[in-house]
Amino acid sequence: ADRLAESFYRSFELPVTIVRPFNTYGPRQSARAVIPTIITQLLAGKTEIKLGSLTPTRDFNFVKDTADGFISIYESEKTIGQEINIATQKEISIGQLAEELIRQINPNAKIICDEQRLRPEKSEVNRLLGSNKKIKELTSWEPKYTFQEGLAETIEFLRHNLDKYK
Repeated sequence: ADRLAESFYRSFELPVTIVRPFNTYGPRQSARAVIPTIITQLLAGKTEIKLGSLTPTRDFNFVKDTADGFISIYESEKTIGQEINIATQKEISIGQLAEELIRQINPNAKIICDEQRLRPEKSEVNRLLGSNKKIKELTSWEPKYTFQEGLAETIEFLRHNLDKYK
């Protein structure tokens, strides 16, 4: 799809920008994603959070920062014809993520590595880290939310909408 869009830009001068947002999270995120999965378990009072591998890392973007990135890209003519990441350029492991959620919700909870939740070796993406150099050069975008602030807003949303996440 990226290459097809690029070909229309090059062939017909269609104003296209390819945007690659990294791991967006926040309120209203699918219940199947790791962040709402951990939060809902903790808010339900569970003291043992079962996870698969704790070592894969992700570049987590709070949804409001991702939306601001799209708007900044749209508003800049310098972005036309470019491929641009929306990324924090910071790696956070699944274990660090779980520890932060536990810290914010229930510091007495523990992480349990469940062998049944481990993905087959060749199916796991161990590292996702994006460069935000281009978006910063071509727009005025900067992430506004820290990881902790984004998680706090996500927790608060889920706390008031837990019945919708069953």
